[in-house]
Amino acid sequence: MSALACIASEPRALIAERLDAVARDHDVRLLFAIESGSRAWGFPSPDSDYDVRFVYVHRPEWYLSIETRRDVIELPLEGELDINGWDLRKALNLLIKPNPVLLEWLRSPIVYRADGEAMVKLLDLAEKTAHQRPSAYHYLHLCRGQYRRFIEGQDRVKLKKYFYALRPALALMWLRTHPDRPLPMNFGELRDGLGLPVGLSSFLDEMLTRKARSRELGEGPRLVVLDALIEAEIARAERSLPEPGTPPAELRREADALFRELVCGRA
Repeated sequence: MSALACIASEPRALIAERLDAVARDHDVRLLFAIESGSRAWGFPSPDSDYDVRFVYVHRPEWYLSIETRRDVIELPLEGELDINGWDLRKALNLLIKPNPVLLEWLRSPIVYRADGEAMVKLLDLAEKTAHQRPSAYHYLHLCRGQYRRFIEGQDRVKLKKYFYALRPALALMWLRTHPDRPLPMNFGELRDGLGLPVGLSSFLDEMLTRKARSRELGEGPRLVVLDALIEAEIARAERSLPEPGTPPAELRREADALFRELVCGRA
């Protein structure tokens, strides 16, 4: 079964309707629309939001203006639907920095719609970015923030919060041990590629099963084995954060060429 097929038909139809409305009301072409957040990460709860993200392109004349125009489209929150997206120019500028969030979007296992050719070219550009420092900094900041806010110093914690600290901790481990391999977005793929101890993997399987069935995992005492893993990855990342880099000029030229190609294709 595909990842998209795991999304129930009713919310999937509603998401398709909202994406059609975005394209029509804003006169844009959607290059891709994906699921971000816990459903794409692989640890949703029954009441998890649908975090739909997309990249779009306007007609060529829209870009030929002296006005500074809005480069995001944000729909009002609607029940479990959280839908917003970025203009192509914004997306490409972020991609070559690069932006770890956009890298995740391009690797989401749940794709609502995509211009296949455009997405392949965006992915190809993404693979050429020197992503180590931005990604390491992003996941360190995320891991440290989640751990300090919801776990560190607590006697009892909401157990689901561990996933939001553990995923960036495993991302840091991946960047350290597989520096030349793309970082998986899905938690299961990420975990499986790290060769975690069998006992820890079995324990995480049990937690994932409980989280998928229940709105709340409930509270419990701190999980020492997870605390140790998270704290160790934070410490390693803080000691060895890669030096900052500058996107090479040829990468920016390639992004400019792709921007012109995708915009002109909108005519």
